[in-house]
Amino acid sequence: MPGTIDDLIASIEVELEAAHKRRKKADAEVKLILDKAQQDGRSNLTPEEDERVAELFVARDKAKADITGIENKRATAEKIKAEEMERAAEQSKVKAMEVRKPAYDQVARVGTEERTYRKDLDPYGKGFLMDISRQFMFQDVEAASRLSRHMQEERVERAEYMQRAVGTGAFSGLTVPQYLTDMYAPATAALRPFADVCNRHPLPEAGMSVNISRITTAASATVQSAENVAVSETNMDDTLLTVNVQTAAGQQTVSRQAIDRGSGIEDVTMQDLFNRVATVLDSTLINQATNGLTNVAQAVAYTDASPTGAELYPKILNGAANVEAALLAMGRPTHAVMHSRRWYWLSSQMSSTWPMINWAGFPAQSAGTANPNSSYASGPRGVLPCGLEVIVDNNISTALGAGTEDEIYVVPSSECHLWEDPAAPLFIRAEQPSAASLGVLLVAYSYFAYTFARYTNGTSKIGGTGLIAPTF
Repeated sequence: MPGTIDDLIASIEVELEAAHKRRKKADAEVKLILDKAQQDGRSNLTPEEDERVAELFVARDKAKADITGIENKRATAEKIKAEEMERAAEQSKVKAMEVRKPAYDQVARVGTEERTYRKDLDPYGKGFLMDISRQFMFQDVEAASRLSRHMQEERVERAEYMQRAVGTGAFSGLTVPQYLTDMYAPATAALRPFADVCNRHPLPEAGMSVNISRITTAASATVQSAENVAVSETNMDDTLLTVNVQTAAGQQTVSRQAIDRGSGIEDVTMQDLFNRVATVLDSTLINQATNGLTNVAQAVAYTDASPTGAELYPKILNGAANVEAALLAMGRPTHAVMHSRRWYWLSSQMSSTWPMINWAGFPAQSAGTANPNSSYASGPRGVLPCGLEVIVDNNISTALGAGTEDEIYVVPSSECHLWEDPAAPLFIRAEQPSAASLGVLLVAYSYFAYTFARYTNGTSKIGGTGLIAPTF
């Protein structure tokens, strides 16, 4: 089925973006070949490199030609859109006619008057359902009139849902009033509280890895032993840190009937998929083997059969001290990331003693402050006396150690690097793969890369038997 002119322009934009990426990719690969030859000290390229460069120039020229053609096509489509808008504007003009005005009770009044079915008068939709039954079983004229008026209101206020069910006039009463569906309960998700405080960067347009140079052998300096004596010299050296680009993704096949006949089904499904993608991305940052935060952070053991908040707090400071010792002037510990159960357990602890040193702004005799306006995944939940902002994240495992332990991470947000596509999360809506079974495939995905390893021991974690499942 042909789409609207807006759909056509959108597909042309996608085609144009793909052509630009092909051109950039060809240029980047040519530059990479030349850089390698320069690094190797070669005056000429190898025959294989010459052949590859020639292929890349052909691909680049083809992409340039495609870009010109696509831009011309887009200009034509936009011209057609402008003409359609002009015609629509002309048709919408109202001309005064010398005709008798309709009676007051025959005038359609939508938007400025109360809805036919109202939440305050019929909170459970009983009147709506009764009208459906009366119209279907007894062809009740008044019920049909109310349903028709309701559908006219729906066309004005929720047109995006009506467009999906063209030609269903025989079932006009089956579009449920919005107030009867806006209380749906979406599935809970741990989301991405930690990822949102990381040092975020735009993901490079091409490639499946991000390369970072780490200075692993520094220069040296000493006190000169005598005049005109050679000063200290150590050749600097670096090590390449390669960060792989990963993909967080999920899919759902929804029946055509659910999308066409339901209200907001597609939107609800896509939002749930976005929530799953956000959750798996955040969980990967924390729990992934080898590179996840739990596996690269310097460990501070907290072993205690009867843990208390007063005993745990020095361990958090130990973690902060380790981070500062590793980073020095290159960063500072900024956040303590913990499970929600650990935050509430800390909040439940009572104390008659307080830290010798509190950060500025803390009330006297206070062991921390909570943000009363914060909730899960909405920013810092509070601040510890040492100035660390607390991030609550339920992607932290509670099955560590003996099987019931969690961990607390002390991190500098500046050294928690996360690369993401600026447009993420992305989604695909495909009708063809499941067309034979009247299904619509919805896919959500996000490309990302991360690292906490620019500096060894730049993050810290507190773990051990002192962090078993808390009791309140």
